[in-house]
Amino acid sequence: MSSRHVLRVPYQARSIASRRINGAMLQSQAKSTIAAPRVNKTCPVVPFGAWKSQQLSSTSTRKDLSGRQFSTAAEAPKEGGLANCKLAFIGTGKMAQAIIGGIVRNGVQKTSNISVYDINEDMVRDCAKRFPGVRSAATLFEACKDADMVVLAVKPQNVQDMLNALKEEAAAHGGIPKTTVLISIIAGVPLVAFQSFAEVDYVVRAMPNTPVTVEQGCTVWCCTPGFPDQTKAQVSELFGAIGDEICMSDERFLDMATAISGSGPAYVFLTMEAMIDAGVHMGFPRHIAERLVINTLLGTCLYAIQSGEHVSKLRNDITSPGGTTASAIYNLERGGFRTTVSDAVWAAYRRSLELGGQDSNVGPGRPQRPLPSFWQKELQDDTG
Repeated sequence: MSSRHVLRVPYQARSIASRRINGAMLQSQAKSTIAAPRVNKTCPVVPFGAWKSQQLSSTSTRKDLSGRQFSTAAEAPKEGGLANCKLAFIGTGKMAQAIIGGIVRNGVQKTSNISVYDINEDMVRDCAKRFPGVRSAATLFEACKDADMVVLAVKPQNVQDMLNALKEEAAAHGGIPKTTVLISIIAGVPLVAFQSFAEVDYVVRAMPNTPVTVEQGCTVWCCTPGFPDQTKAQVSELFGAIGDEICMSDERFLDMATAISGSGPAYVFLTMEAMIDAGVHMGFPRHIAERLVINTLLGTCLYAIQSGEHVSKLRNDITSPGGTTASAIYNLERGGFRTTVSDAVWAAYRRSLELGGQDSNVGPGRPQRPLPSFWQKELQDDTG
């Protein structure tokens, strides 16, 4: 295996059975939640995986709107690894709470070892209520001073104010220990920005995506040089609690990951929306069209993972000569479907570069420049 890039969960070796939720459970959840009868217009459809986001409490079981029972009890933290670390979260939005929920429910960390801070006090109270035992910090420094790892989860437009405040508070109280690990999940901001402001040795830049809220996300991350192997394993454990995680040795892959996996769920939702609207246009009730499309995408993803075949082969297997699928594919290709998707990904990549103050003059239709050397090495298997 290459030492340049480490894929913690090899794609070909991965199976749904090896994940926390297997395919049968995924299908069961989808069918029971999507097929749940609508009592009236004010009764929402239970979102896929909604049972996971329920507030933890002393009650061991709950029921969702379809009547299914599920456990809300968190697993006991395992000895060693991340369980020995104290964590702080700066920013308590959806992504931060998804990570907290994943590590607590999977027994990776206990709430008493987690501190949270947010300029929005209502968000802090909501987080503390959802995860009993989590400590609320009054200031940035209070949250960070005893933490082994600090997860920075603020919006990109707020990162400069947050870093300035952190630097000032740290300077007033003697600084943050240089061994503190800063973990940024902020899009577009490079590693060097955090090193210069916080004056710490170890920084992680990560790009999770929204499916982490149901522990089925994909997080791509990288770290500063000289990162201890034990600490890398702890970071891997952190992100492994919310889905798949991939460690890359070159930071430039993070902007690419932002364009593919980070923004990718929005592309999928837009495709779903278009298919659902087409179904309604043809005559399906909207809730039936939603059920058809969601189950189709869910089953297709599970099939792609379990088959291990190239997606082009899987698509060709479905496309019968002169059939309905062939007609649909022809119209998609005539409409520039592939090019439109590719252009969207490149646009997201360029925007990620711009957020980090980098040259975004890259991609098709832009002046051709020599490819970076890291693109020319081991292209057949960049993840080892």
